[in-house]
Amino acid sequence: MFDFGLKDLIDIFLVAIVLFFGYKLMKKSRSVNIFYGVLVFISIWILVSKVLEMKLLGSILNQLVSVGAIAIIVLFQEEIRHFFYALGTHERVNRLMKFFKPKNNSTLDEDSRYDRDTIMPILMACLNMSKQKTGALIVLQNDLPLGDFIRTGERIDAKISQRLIENIFFKNSPLHDGAMIISGGQITAASCILPISHDLDIPKEFGLRHRAARGISKETDALAIVVSEETGGITASYNNEYLPHMDAERLERILIKGKF
Repeated sequence: MFDFGLKDLIDIFLVAIVLFFGYKLMKKSRSVNIFYGVLVFISIWILVSKVLEMKLLGSILNQLVSVGAIAIIVLFQEEIRHFFYALGTHERVNRLMKFFKPKNNSTLDEDSRYDRDTIMPILMACLNMSKQKTGALIVLQNDLPLGDFIRTGERIDAKISQRLIENIFFKNSPLHDGAMIISGGQITAASCILPISHDLDIPKEFGLRHRAARGISKETDALAIVVSEETGGITASYNNEYLPHMDAERLERILIKGKF
């Protein structure tokens, strides 16, 4: 009954690896209980169809499995998207893709994404808003486009300016509520709506701005900067991680790199 060859053992081993990494991915989200349910169903299907060889019940479960593949894609679409994003942005994959990318003749360091002329107005605006306890959420686009989020706000397409940033996030400004998105060396849009992260490890003192920054950094490779309206503290979020209590020097380094 259990006559396994070398190919079968390799197949089982590869499936185990896929399930292991799938579990690690789902464990970070609220979908882990659904993942457990899927594993239980697959175990019952294998037991009925392959081990006990119950033809009638096995055929019914086979039909459910064929339809269930589509249901799994629908249920885990966010996790699947995050998995492929993490795979595409892995350090070894990026090293391999450098051979296919055109050479960059920019004078910036290899580890730098933005020049000082670009980030200094952002830096000074964040520090000034921090002193005045003016709430702000600034998103800097990296490789992945943010067009879907830009369309939710007001298009600006203006040169990056410290005074403009502070005026947009001024408490009485009609555009202060929402995120500012910076891409292509300019302020592209303001008052943009971002996805909210529901991760349980976010400190309770963090508000919706911090959760939105975590959400956009989870779904894209953007760098998000938050200025707290309550404390004036500056927090950076990238790759579903965050760094609170940023000082000027640390914030400048992160802005230049566009990442942690």
